[in-house]
Amino acid sequence: MEKFQAINTWVNGIVWGWPLLIAILGTGIYFTVQTRFISFTKFPYIMKQTFFKMFSKSQVGEGEITAFQAVATALAATVGTGNIAGVGTAIAIGGPGAVFWMWIAALFGMATKFAEVVLSIEYREKTANGHFVGGPMYYIKNGTNMNWLAITFAVFGAVATFGIGNMVQSNSVADALNTTFGIDPFITGLVLATLAALVIFGGIKAIGKVTEILVPFMALVYIVGSLFVILFNIQALPAAFVLIFKEAFTGSAAVGGFVGSSFSLAVRYGIARGVFTNEAGLGSAPIAHAAATTDHPVRQGMWGVFEVFADTLILCTLTALVIVMTGAVETGLDGVSLTAAAFGMGLPFGEYIVTFGIIFFAFSTILGWSYYGERCVEFLFGPKATVFYRLVYLPLIVVGSVGGLRTVWALADTLNGLMAIPNLIGIGVLSPVVIRLTKNYFKKGGLYEKDQVL
Repeated sequence: MEKFQAINTWVNGIVWGWPLLIAILGTGIYFTVQTRFISFTKFPYIMKQTFFKMFSKSQVGEGEITAFQAVATALAATVGTGNIAGVGTAIAIGGPGAVFWMWIAALFGMATKFAEVVLSIEYREKTANGHFVGGPMYYIKNGTNMNWLAITFAVFGAVATFGIGNMVQSNSVADALNTTFGIDPFITGLVLATLAALVIFGGIKAIGKVTEILVPFMALVYIVGSLFVILFNIQALPAAFVLIFKEAFTGSAAVGGFVGSSFSLAVRYGIARGVFTNEAGLGSAPIAHAAATTDHPVRQGMWGVFEVFADTLILCTLTALVIVMTGAVETGLDGVSLTAAAFGMGLPFGEYIVTFGIIFFAFSTILGWSYYGERCVEFLFGPKATVFYRLVYLPLIVVGSVGGLRTVWALADTLNGLMAIPNLIGIGVLSPVVIRLTKNYFKKGGLYEKDQVL
């Protein structure tokens, strides 16, 4: 077992190392340029079509769930412990400057997520029972005919769900509740598994109905709590931004319990945590978007831009500002402990905000990733295999809550990164399709101009 862990650690270091990070960032830059900077030039229009139509029930086109239910499911899977623990880890190792590189990853990641979602709609399939299925395995298979590559993605995705989307999340909730309220981790696991089962067995429609309520609620509470900390320490806000921009290019000096970091660490951990939190390039979110009701791939693609914006540029930024403004980075803490300490330093009982965030963020991630895993398993073995998948997935929530199978966690983290390789190849080969569909949507007399008139 120790030998396996050593090998996995070595492979994980390569997977989440510079080559993949450069590939993901480079892909984002490429699609940003090729779509004529759609994430920036059309940002007001994108917000009009997404944020301001969040709860609209008037849907045009085919699909199983509303456009917002699709993005809520994707956000449910994306907004997880990475927004709390991941940001804390990035700053603890890479210093405050890592936040700047996290922003850079998100700004270009919006175009990557846009491309992924566009392709997921363009190449999705409608099953015999009326379900819409899609994602990297389908656009790779149907768009490039490289079935082996599609199967590779599905295998990586199916196994990764058990760790990164399941046991890691339940363990985070169990730890938080045990530390704060003394609740037995096993009890926490049973409750989480039961609640998850009630939703998961209802399929994508049930998941969508739950997440469209859960995601806005949990995001609002966390945002309000973060803003209170920032407002109570508003005098430190200008200095925090100066520190972030300054140390993005110089690294951090050792202060207090903080060991300091280099420019290289700031870039690496900033980009890595940015990718880890918004999942742009990993290929997971397009699986949920494929079920959306929409009249054009680009219209749903805009929800991909919104997804990255909300996850990283809003939620992760708030976490980062709280950590930097309160000076918690000098405590020498890491991950969730660092974030909890920062909220506690900035607001009476502020650590409860972190506990709340972990509970809801992690539970929503369990729901979202269960759907991703089902679709990957269905692609590999057929619809009947999804029942077996659920019967394995749900008990592992309890196993994770008590800290079991940590080797699986480590392997899942590696496979989570490996998902990006076939996905990046797929969207790279199919980039002309993304460009063609984008031009088609924004052409004279097209859907864009009709929306402007309306």
